[in-house]
Amino acid sequence: MKILFAASEGAPFIKSGGLGDVLGSLPPALSKLPDTEAIVFVPYYSKIKNNPELNIEYVTSFYMPLAWRNSYVGLFKAEVKGKAAGRGKRSKVTWYFIDNDDYFARDSLYGYPDDGERFAFFSKAILESLVHLDIEPDVIHCNDWQTGFLPLFLKALYGDVEKLKKVRTVFTIHNIEYQGKADADFLSEVLGVDERWRNVCTQDGMINAMKTAIVLCDRLSTVSRTYASEIQYAYFAHGLESIISENKYKTLGIVNGIDTALYNPEKDNTIDFKFKATDLSGKAKCKAALQKDLGLPVRDDVPIVAMITRLVKHKGLELVEWVADNLANMDIQLVVIGTGDEHYEEMFKFLSYVHPETVCAKILFDPVLANRLYAASDFFLMPSKSEPCGLSQLIAMRYGSVPIVRETGGLVDTVEPYNIETGEGRGFTFKVFNAHDMLGAVERASEFFKDKKSLDSLRKKIMKLDTSWKESAQKYMDMYQGMFE
Repeated sequence: MKILFAASEGAPFIKSGGLGDVLGSLPPALSKLPDTEAIVFVPYYSKIKNNPELNIEYVTSFYMPLAWRNSYVGLFKAEVKGKAAGRGKRSKVTWYFIDNDDYFARDSLYGYPDDGERFAFFSKAILESLVHLDIEPDVIHCNDWQTGFLPLFLKALYGDVEKLKKVRTVFTIHNIEYQGKADADFLSEVLGVDERWRNVCTQDGMINAMKTAIVLCDRLSTVSRTYASEIQYAYFAHGLESIISENKYKTLGIVNGIDTALYNPEKDNTIDFKFKATDLSGKAKCKAALQKDLGLPVRDDVPIVAMITRLVKHKGLELVEWVADNLANMDIQLVVIGTGDEHYEEMFKFLSYVHPETVCAKILFDPVLANRLYAASDFFLMPSKSEPCGLSQLIAMRYGSVPIVRETGGLVDTVEPYNIETGEGRGFTFKVFNAHDMLGAVERASEFFKDKKSLDSLRKKIMKLDTSWKESAQKYMDMYQGMFE
């Protein structure tokens, strides 16, 4: 089976968040399954094109109509091979890059007024590329709104192409908040499809890429079981609850995994000291080293509570803001890494200025520092208002950092509440989106920190969890194969 992934980003070439991580790890996991080939298409951004360390080769070029435009499409490719796991099959994923400097030679991946046109071009160019390549995919797996128009193009403009007649499409919602909305004339002026598709593409008077994909795809998936249920309700669905409910018959929630070879404290060269579940001494050394480098008091008797996050409202930062002084005055050390809304950036800067011994804020994106914090921290705080899946809590557990999370989305599916009496569970949770409920969870964790024996037992347990893609990749394969039964 040939699985083609269409996405706006993907590691190891380029990423801005969780979507990039998923595209960097799910296709290799699938490629290890018997008789399975994984292919990924992403835009040929200037940050990829101008990276001399990448071995990318030219394939072909052609011109493609997009409504009234006739646009250049360059096609490049690279192969990414993974290490064999034991006696398992070695992974190999072929990556294709869609080139057009007018659309992709920019400083950032997103945030431009013509993003709708940029990614409509990208989606159509994938299908046009298949006409020029000796590739006949069984499944095209689209991801988020940036590839939401691909199922439309496939049905409206490429239905007569012989090699594409039997293709099935999957659309995965990684975050329903961002939907790809455009004015009504986008249908004819950019997409170039006729009026019979307008109702399918329109939501609340605007062309909506995500709604289009939800309706037209053969299977709809989300990145956790709970999120698949949550987005049927207005609180989570950002206006698409009725569309999701109408299409729930073809919806499946599959929780994300992480690259456990990349996130491995036993072999991670980016952290100060390596450690493993059977020997946690290196974790204590990581903690002391990071405290010293961050200018925090070097103390082993207080827990480091970490946050590595985009500094935006739906990550629950309004809860942190409401009880910020309470947190800063607790006998903990709060360490925050991230960038985002100026309001929250300034809030954390001010908090660390006023409370330099208990709060440290690094307003930046630094993967190495993030890994060091995963390794050094005792607890990992995710008070999200919504969280489709979340990867940070999985990475944190891999490094023995106990999660403190709100019970929503993938956090519910991956972090079972810890029971102090029985030792069951994986972390400390709170249900209601309330600042003092969150504060209570942090206080419970802080009190639990004093019980070193139970803490180490919990650390060892969560570090041994199988958070790889193995199980989830098989669930995706079962979904793919089910579309042909």
